[in-house]
This record gives sequence, C-alpha cells and structure tokens, in this order.
Amino acid sequence: MIRPLALFALALMLTACAAKPATPPPLAPRASIPPAPPRGEPSQYLNMAASGLEAAFGRPDFVRQDGITQMWRYDGQACRAFFFLYGQPLTVRHVETLPHGEKSAADSVCLTALRIAPAKTS
Repeated sequence: MIRPLALFALALMLTACAAKPATPPPLAPRASIPPAPPRGEPSQYLNMAASGLEAAFGRPDFVRQDGITQMWRYDGQACRAFFFLYGQPLTVRHVETLPHGEKSAADSVCLTALRIAPAKTS
C-alpha cells in the first residue's frame, strides 16, 4: 500500500515540475516625467517680503508649510503661481507658474494677470 502511494506522490511532483510557469502580465508603460521648467525667476519678486507679496497679490489661495519653507499658491483663470518663501524675515526665494514661461519657470503674463485680479479678502 505504501509503494503505490509513493509512486502516486512522485508522479504528482513530476507533473507539477513539468508544467510551464505562467508568464507574468506585461508591465504597464510608465508615464514619463515632464521636463523641468527653464531656470530663472522674475527678478522683481525675488527677495520680496511676505508682506509685500500679500500686498501685491492678496491672500494666497493655498499655503503649505514644509519645515522652514512655505509655498503660497495663487489661482487665476488661466494659470497658477507658486511662491516659495523662507528665511527670517520670510521672503520669496523661488517663483513658478503653471503653465511655465517660455524662458523661465514663471510666466510674466500669468503673474501680471494675478496682480491685476481683484484682491482676495477671505
């Protein structure tokens, strides 16, 4: 009785080894990272104090604090502006817009439109 059982188990193991492994499904294509925006900021905003930025653009639509850095976002009809501030006193160190400018990370047309927009009070 033990022999037929052992032969059956051996046959089962050989069958399992002979089976072809399933091929894994193809990987989904990865989205490519968009190119970095061109370097450079509009000089009139670099080193601007937080109070000056708020006077020029009003209250930001969104503020994020990451350690010692704050990101202020302003939303317009056709674009968004991102101001990165840090230091004591809190000052602008980097500016970007979406969409980016042709020759810098910030589009001056976007920034002008956001400055002209009515001041936000809430």
